[in-house]
Amino acid sequence: MKNNSKLLLVAIVLLSALLACSTAEISDEPQTITVEERVVFQDDFSDPSSGWDRVNNEEGITDYVNGGYRFLVNVPQVDYWANPGFNYRNVVIEVDATKVGGPDDNDFGIICRYQPTANFYFFLVSSDGFYAIGKMEEGETIYIEPDQMYPSDVVFQGEVINHLRAECIGSRLALIVNGELVVETEDSTFQEGDVGLIAGTFDEPGTDIRFDNFVIKEP
Repeated sequence: MKNNSKLLLVAIVLLSALLACSTAEISDEPQTITVEERVVFQDDFSDPSSGWDRVNNEEGITDYVNGGYRFLVNVPQVDYWANPGFNYRNVVIEVDATKVGGPDDNDFGIICRYQPTANFYFFLVSSDGFYAIGKMEEGETIYIEPDQMYPSDVVFQGEVINHLRAECIGSRLALIVNGELVVETEDSTFQEGDVGLIAGTFDEPGTDIRFDNFVIKEP
């Protein structure tokens, strides 16, 4: 009697295992594929010789300041950008950005595939809660998605830190703000180039942005 009980128990276990395998095979649940990203460069801007552009005049500043990288734009309707001097095709860039002064009606963010002197993709947010992906092509600003800066609750407003992530992978361009995807689109105008940071003004001058914890990853 004990032997039969053992055999019955083994049969039930084997049947349960077979049913579990069968269920797994026909499951319609989406499978998440994690793509490993390799950090190839990171900068906390504590070393002023790490390679970024340094400009300091009455119209604006792009320079190392107190363990961060500062953009001060004192001219209306102007964008400043800075690059560390690399070249990438597929790349992910992350950075922390904080408004430390000036109007909330501003723009700041990340650039990729920069080709001298004014050709690149940009991933922007503003201190009044707007965002956009676009490109600078032969010096002309073109918004790709949306067709102008658009508001989102994901973008923190005022003098707070926004964590920005830009993905330039193939023709896919994506902007992730504070861990949430806010916009993605496709464009194949530029294939490779430098990375960088950007900040600027609209009608009111005085945009003052501090960047920190800049990271470049290759997918």
